[in-house]
Amino acid sequence: MFGFLNPFSKIASAQERSLGFQFNDGGRGAAGFKGGAGDCVVRAIAIAAELPYMQVYEDLRAANASYADQRNDKLARRLNARGVSPRNGNHRNVFHDYILAHGFEWVPTMKIGAGCQVHLLANELPSGRLIVRVSKHLAAVIDSVIQDTHNPSRGGSRCVYGYYIKR
Repeated sequence: MFGFLNPFSKIASAQERSLGFQFNDGGRGAAGFKGGAGDCVVRAIAIAAELPYMQVYEDLRAANASYADQRNDKLARRLNARGVSPRNGNHRNVFHDYILAHGFEWVPTMKIGAGCQVHLLANELPSGRLIVRVSKHLAAVIDSVIQDTHNPSRGGSRCVYGYYIKR
């Protein structure tokens, strides 16, 4: 009756809407890679697009190299300086077109000055095969279950900048 007075009632309702989590390295271990890496882009694409990890890794390495050779901007200089390996992250300028080419559609969820509208919660994201973009991370979400090496949801408070949905 007086649920608004209970400080724990909001936490309980947020947990009911939270996404599930399943550990999934996207085939990284099976491809022979060991240890940790900042390869969330490769993992998320491999999981959501159902592609082999090594194929996505090599495709993004080639895309990074191509970008570095053809452009003369800050990102290209950084790629030339630190290498084109997707092991330690990828930039949106490189992976965006790659994801779109695999049958995904970009759906932005934030507008300038509007604040956070969508969180990593089951009732705020559609079902299906998603690649969700949050701050400094990409994660695969398949039918309301996060598929990643860790749970990036921060208890449902993590803001979603946008997502790619498989069409």
